[in-house]
Amino acid sequence: MEKKSHIPTNKLSEENQLIKQAYHQLIKSNKFLNKKADILVIKKAFDLAVDAHRDMRRKSGEAYIFHPIAVAKIVSEEIGLGTTSIVCALLHDTVEDTEVTLVDIKNLFGLKIAQIIDGLTKISNLFDQSSTLQAENFRKMLLTISDDIRVIIVKIADRLHNMRTMGSMPKEKQRSKASETLYMFAPLAHRLGLYQIKSEMEDLGLKYTEPSVYQNIELKLEKTKEVRERFISQFILPIDRVLNKTYDHYDIKGRTKSIYSIWNKMKSKNIEFEEVYDVFAIRIILDVPIEHEKAECWKVYSIITDFYKPNPERLRDWITTPKSTGYESLHTTVMSPSGRWVEVQIRSARMDNVAEKGYAAHWKYKKVNSESSIDEWINKVRDLLDNPTADTLDFIDDFKLNLFSKEIYIFTPKGELKNLPIKSTALDFAFDIHTQIGEKCIGAKVNSKLVPLSYVLKSGDQVEIITSKKQKVKEGWLNFVTTGKAKSKIKSLLKDEKREIAKEGKEILKRKYKSNNIPFSEKNISLFCNHLKLETNQELFYRSAQGRIDFSLLKNFKDIQHPEKATALQPEEEQNPQSLINAYRNGKSELVIGEGIENLKYKIASCCNPIPGDEVFGFVTIHQGIKIHRVSCPNAIQLLSNYAYRIVKARWTTQDHIAFMAGLKITGIDNVGIINKLTQIISNDRNVNMQSLSFESKDGMFEGNIMVYVHDTMHLNSLINDVKIVEGVIMVERIEKES
Repeated sequence: MEKKSHIPTNKLSEENQLIKQAYHQLIKSNKFLNKKADILVIKKAFDLAVDAHRDMRRKSGEAYIFHPIAVAKIVSEEIGLGTTSIVCALLHDTVEDTEVTLVDIKNLFGLKIAQIIDGLTKISNLFDQSSTLQAENFRKMLLTISDDIRVIIVKIADRLHNMRTMGSMPKEKQRSKASETLYMFAPLAHRLGLYQIKSEMEDLGLKYTEPSVYQNIELKLEKTKEVRERFISQFILPIDRVLNKTYDHYDIKGRTKSIYSIWNKMKSKNIEFEEVYDVFAIRIILDVPIEHEKAECWKVYSIITDFYKPNPERLRDWITTPKSTGYESLHTTVMSPSGRWVEVQIRSARMDNVAEKGYAAHWKYKKVNSESSIDEWINKVRDLLDNPTADTLDFIDDFKLNLFSKEIYIFTPKGELKNLPIKSTALDFAFDIHTQIGEKCIGAKVNSKLVPLSYVLKSGDQVEIITSKKQKVKEGWLNFVTTGKAKSKIKSLLKDEKREIAKEGKEILKRKYKSNNIPFSEKNISLFCNHLKLETNQELFYRSAQGRIDFSLLKNFKDIQHPEKATALQPEEEQNPQSLINAYRNGKSELVIGEGIENLKYKIASCCNPIPGDEVFGFVTIHQGIKIHRVSCPNAIQLLSNYAYRIVKARWTTQDHIAFMAGLKITGIDNVGIINKLTQIISNDRNVNMQSLSFESKDGMFEGNIMVYVHDTMHLNSLINDVKIVEGVIMVERIEKES
């Protein structure tokens, strides 16, 4: 944000009118604001925010106050929260950015609002990318859930508006924020049942991380819009006629898949846009009393299947057993007369409201008298947070592991229902019940049959856990558990056990130092540790206890207590990230690859094999200099989100004399001599060197991977175009590396 520069009086007057209009739209956006007291407290918060932010402007040049008003409107209109949340949204930046204090907030609005603002201020202060890992920030942010879930919801609304208005920010900032959003905020929105917001965040994240991909899919959706709408109207016509006779109030609409979802489908299935059959779904929404919802939804299912044949494998009943996020709907996939599969979603108006705005909106703050699944989720998060020794990146990976997982439903011996991610094992179930049960688990009975700990559970299984006091946690368990809770607890228990063994090892090492007349000091232990290339002293002690250290090496280091003499024990000299960044900059704003950086250590990242012409960035490593990654690298989002302070701008210079490795995946019909034709084009016609070549043929089709050396993307694209025109070739695509 920026301070206000000189603005003409007439412009300010016009702007003030727009601010008032925005406020009135905010009040109208929430139909629950009936009480005069609610409107008065919102007006008081609005007046304070206007005054506090009066000299502030956003990067776009507009008055800063438009941002908190927009966040409040998202909280009110799109999420459906009430007065307290609206007030907090209006004031969310005041304590951090203005002279307003928490004491002021408490005196004016009470303790609860002050606590939420305090939580929001702490979250905002966490996101300083120049100093720390975003994963650690995410962990700290989740700690605020235990205070009040509205802290997270307002923060999600704040991030959504920032993403919507990011056009005026520098490109690098856009990419960093977008990566952070995809990595943290979209999964959180999903877990809170805010599906519409989650989808928009993902689309906007893709728009700024991979703009060409986003624009390409957006253009294709626009081009096919008319055909799609015509198909939908023809498909729903017979259903609409019957529903019109049966129900007074209902709605049928076509819902297009989000751009991010289409892109994910294209990547996961390795298909083109035209091959994504479920680009849209039909949604039928019934306005019926809550006690009749289930029966009426199944009645509509019966009507649909009278006209169209359903796929029994694609029936999803989330009405009888809702998702853990509170999502309720009946999904079926049916065959249209044109031979195209169509997904139909059937739900009540209440279910649709929960699906669009999130279960959290109807949870504790509207006096819903039911046990909330959000409570269960928060308790699981607390279990993870209670593990103080967990590695931060392990923590975030474990946490995210289950966010998008499909669910199965497991019964305890007493018939209690438990939700677990798909592919969960008997051991996952044991840890889900209690850590001590998981730790002592030796097996399980599934549907009265004895099974091993690694047994993969199926929906509807009834599971009884068998334990033994003699059982100890094993490292191999990490290979087959699925849930974040189980992984986190196993790692924690293993570390505890390792710590006890290390204590014995420390005593053994102490005796060895004494017998070699070497002082047992922290410095001397670290020198020996570095020489053995072990990461920590703890690892040295642990290996000592296991008999995995060659103590005869100590005899060579009589001068170990004098580091200046004992050069053999000195750790390898290394550069820290900041010194590397300073070395490459040398007065320049970006790294130009291949130009004047002969003395700077850099490598091409093997995970994505960038070549000249690709949009790239540099990532500063500790031991391997700068690694060059493609912007579309599978690891880009994690790197940009977790290590933004170690990202450097980079671009290519012309390097026709240098060859870079790139991979091609070729799929086609296995005609006689097609492999020879392909290698002829690549090696002879194009004079391109191949590093490796592998082909597999099955049932008349072939699939091959070729690693080639090219100069840049233009050279590679030209080669791809030549290969595509070979008779029998169906698809050619670039791959990161040979699989």
